Amino acid sequence: MVSIENNFVVIMAGGVGTRFWPFSRTHFPKQFHDVLGVGKTLIQQTVERFEGVCPKEHIYIVTSKDYEEITRQQLPFLKEEQVILEPLRRNTAPCIAYACYRIAQRNPNANILVAPADHVILKEEEFKKIARNTLHSASKKEVLVTLGIKPTRPDTGYGYIQYHQRRNLLSIFKNFSLKKVKTFVEKPVEELAQQFLESGDYVWNAGIFVWNVQTIIKAFEKYLPEMAEAFSDIQATFYTPDEAAAIAKAYSLCKNISIDIGLMEKAAKDEQDNVYVVLCDLGWSDLGTWKSLYEIQAKDRNDNVMVGKIMHYNTTNCIIKMPSEKLVVVNGLDNFIVAEYEDVLLICDKNDEQRVKDFVNDAKKQYPDFT
Repeated sequence: MVSIENNFVVIMAGGVGTRFWPFSRTHFPKQFHDVLGVGKTLIQQTVERFEGVCPKEHIYIVTSKDYEEITRQQLPFLKEEQVILEPLRRNTAPCIAYACYRIAQRNPNANILVAPADHVILKEEEFKKIARNTLHSASKKEVLVTLGIKPTRPDTGYGYIQYHQRRNLLSIFKNFSLKKVKTFVEKPVEELAQQFLESGDYVWNAGIFVWNVQTIIKAFEKYLPEMAEAFSDIQATFYTPDEAAAIAKAYSLCKNISIDIGLMEKAAKDEQDNVYVVLCDLGWSDLGTWKSLYEIQAKDRNDNVMVGKIMHYNTTNCIIKMPSEKLVVVNGLDNFIVAEYEDVLLICDKNDEQRVKDFVNDAKKQYPDFT
């Protein structure tokens, strides 16, 4: 049995989940909801997924001060040092840098897996096996690894990873398919997404990363040197009363950039040849949109997903999620999202789900209390 004592998990839980509005709100984002109706919130399910992957005390949650209380309520086992509070949102690169530099201060030999708090993985045992193997492998070689999901549709809401088709396995990686990354691609238009699907050498970017802490620090120093300097300069303050003030200053020096664009994409194009993707079949969804929830939920004979007391007639291909205390009658809808939470009702064509983010931005200007 491979030792897990140097394994750490960083769970990113500071996002708002705008495209899942109105269910996901600024004051109560989707990672803290029981979205699937299984009696556990998404962040609770995510944490449980790492049982046997790392010691429980090595799970770190990165979130904002706004969500500190609810994080501790839902995960009462966490010690104070396991909740990392960002002073403001700066995308995933500063978030990951903060966590990794902080863990390095505690354990310079740490192997780290980074994952979002709000994803669904149905094949959890397969995921655990991949997580353990990849963490072990990252301890043996300076590699930056990401997990890629075989696409099932031309989805425009996901980032994509193109990999080299030829067999390119490192000898230390056993029993799973590993490919060298060619490039990272941001969310494409539908025509391009269809081309990716047909090409056979693209996978969805699951946003789950694995590396040794020294490897990622070297990568930050090379590709995001200003960010690396901002965090390395304040490492002595970590786990002390001075940390919050130091981090606020460090974040003010950090650009708003994702780890994919700021670091992984640059490293993949470099000659170091150390960026790889594990090809996975995990029953994965990022639950980023209503359509993604629709895809994984059980459907009735008319391909509807219905949650609540709903009477429906001549209605097909819809996802309708309503409060349990209301009776809702629907007639003649096809391919629609109908969702109500608290004081907001959303009715939207399922094909326009990516526009929900625009709706929220407009609501922030006109009716900020409802976002």
